[in-house]
Amino acid sequence: MTINHRDSFDETLRMAMEDHPLEESHLEILLGAEGVQREALYAAARECRLKHFGDRLFGYGFIYFSTYCRNDCTFCFYRRSNGDAPRYRKTKDDVIRTAKALTESGAHLLDLTLGEDPHYVMDDEGYDMLLDIADDMRALNGLPLMISPGVLEGGRIKKAARAGISFYACYQETHNRQLFSALRQGQDYETRWNAKMSAREGGMLVEEGILTGVGETLADIAHSIKTMKEMRAAQVRVMSFVPQRGAPLKRAIEDGLYPRELNTIAVMRVSMPGKFIPASLDVAGKAGLKERLDAGANVITSLIMPESGFAGVSNATLDVDNGSRSLPGILDTIGELGLRMGSGSEFESALGKLREECEIQCA
Repeated sequence: MTINHRDSFDETLRMAMEDHPLEESHLEILLGAEGVQREALYAAARECRLKHFGDRLFGYGFIYFSTYCRNDCTFCFYRRSNGDAPRYRKTKDDVIRTAKALTESGAHLLDLTLGEDPHYVMDDEGYDMLLDIADDMRALNGLPLMISPGVLEGGRIKKAARAGISFYACYQETHNRQLFSALRQGQDYETRWNAKMSAREGGMLVEEGILTGVGETLADIAHSIKTMKEMRAAQVRVMSFVPQRGAPLKRAIEDGLYPRELNTIAVMRVSMPGKFIPASLDVAGKAGLKERLDAGANVITSLIMPESGFAGVSNATLDVDNGSRSLPGILDTIGELGLRMGSGSEFESALGKLREECEIQCA
């Protein structure tokens, strides 16, 4: 069903709020919202979040423990050929110490992230070390874990699922295959996609994500949202591309860059109201948190402990050592919006609903 944009925004938003199926043409109309239409879209997104999550937000501790990578993505600071990128592999003691501090700060989930480091994702002994670190983290605090190691082959994904890891995060960045090839040079779209399908079939929750500002169209974003909904990803994310020193990709969209990300968050919320949708601190730090929450996000990601020696991704050091990327450092912003951090039991309850959806899908 194709709708005239000028006359149909209100009708399309009404359809979304009444849970009518939205085609990509509908999603594109919402993604193009400006001015008063944008305000209406964000208000609707907040209404959806309130209906499904109340005033609760959840926070994810971020532990980027290896910055080595076998890939040469054109958008990434840690691309294989970038001599400007600092490289480290943190020890288990470093990881456990930071995991403990993040837990004590109130994080609901820990995200164990690395580049596609061949030492961990290709070598059997290295991969067992990764799972051993994850096992020690779970024994330490009992928090759910997410792993973000890039593409894993099926046997390793099954081992992660058996080890009790809750989430597998592996982003396509776009579902336009031509753009994917430009962003993830030398990588295969199907291989990356199938890794997520294997994780879901093995009982893990999946996070999928896209980038904006990399040459995509609104139609591309609409297609991605429809694709993420159809794959039943438990967590769906969008981040604005931040140009990186030593990486060739330049910002393709300057004007309205962050509004495009914010509109995408809001459209994700009204079209997938019960999903976890992050407000990442990796793009604009604490200063950008309010507008992402206003657009309907309900998860705050990339929380990093100050002076821990761990980096972020898009803005590797932004707000880290002054404490503004820690949970205590953002509580004032949350409170100003009339929101609160949920309890551990509230997070487990919300996570349980996502697990139920996965079980239905996997049946």
